[in-house]
Amino acid sequence: MSEAQFRPKRYPPPEFPPRRAKLFARTPPAVFPAILGLLGLASALRLGLGRMGWDMGPGDLAAGLVVALWAFAAIAYAVKVARRPRVVPEDLRVLPGRSGLAALTMGGMLAAGLVGAYSAPAGAVLLGLSLAGHAVLAVLLVRLLAGLPPEARAVNPTLHLSLVGVIVAVAPALALGWQVLAEALFWALRPLAAAIWALSLRQFAVAVPPAPLRPLLAIHLAPAALLALGAGLLGKPLLTSLFLGLGTVYGLVLLAGWRWVTESGPSPLWGAFTFPLAALASAMLVAGGAWLWPGLALVAVGLGVIPAIAWWVLKRWPGGKLAAVTNAAEA
Repeated sequence: MSEAQFRPKRYPPPEFPPRRAKLFARTPPAVFPAILGLLGLASALRLGLGRMGWDMGPGDLAAGLVVALWAFAAIAYAVKVARRPRVVPEDLRVLPGRSGLAALTMGGMLAAGLVGAYSAPAGAVLLGLSLAGHAVLAVLLVRLLAGLPPEARAVNPTLHLSLVGVIVAVAPALALGWQVLAEALFWALRPLAAAIWALSLRQFAVAVPPAPLRPLLAIHLAPAALLALGAGLLGKPLLTSLFLGLGTVYGLVLLAGWRWVTESGPSPLWGAFTFPLAALASAMLVAGGAWLWPGLALVAVGLGVIPAIAWWVLKRWPGGKLAAVTNAAEA
């Protein structure tokens, strides 16, 4: 036996006073896709109740709860950024952070629509801040991607959230009377969504995504649903049917390949399933007619699925497990 085996181990002296963990220093952006799904579900629930002529109380209660949850999470992330602004580009380097930050500002747009039903000025301020924040994140992401080697700039579904996600603002913009903005967003973002779909399809034909990243494929459904929703609200029935048909077909493909898409088991990326489901339900309810009952059925499904996924994700936020799993930056 060597002498080193009997040598006493040295430990660093305890700190006094003990170091306290910084509040919200590692808030994970991965909480926001699930919260975005809850916001979308609250909007779809209110639409469904309105279509059926039922009491809006449950929808208003759900909207109030999820807007408060989004506000709490947004403040938590703002505290993190205030401590060290560099955490934003650092979070953008990983897919969970990239999708999460886009979902943060998209959630603000949805929240603006829900808040605007009670206070138009408050809704307008929140919508303006969310649009500005989304634009800043998009610029930062483009700069980040431009500095990466070509092999690291592969197209992935999260680009829909970062570059096309602002289409969420069409509904609240119309509710606030911003018709020109709504029309501009709808027409400008259609070709961008189509380009990302085409590039993603080409890439999928070359290389199948690994099992842990397959849940992100659900994000491709969101632009079709949101474009259908925007077309319905803007009074474009032909485009509404076109995008609803596209979204429905893709949704059925995802359902048929469910076991393959979820092969790696539950993960924080399952938050990607929540908002597309709620958005498709809302688009169907806005279209009405033959789409009404499928939309109500999706709302019913969403009432079970979306809160379950959100709870699975959010309960891993306290204690830092979610931050560790998703490689969230620390302030």
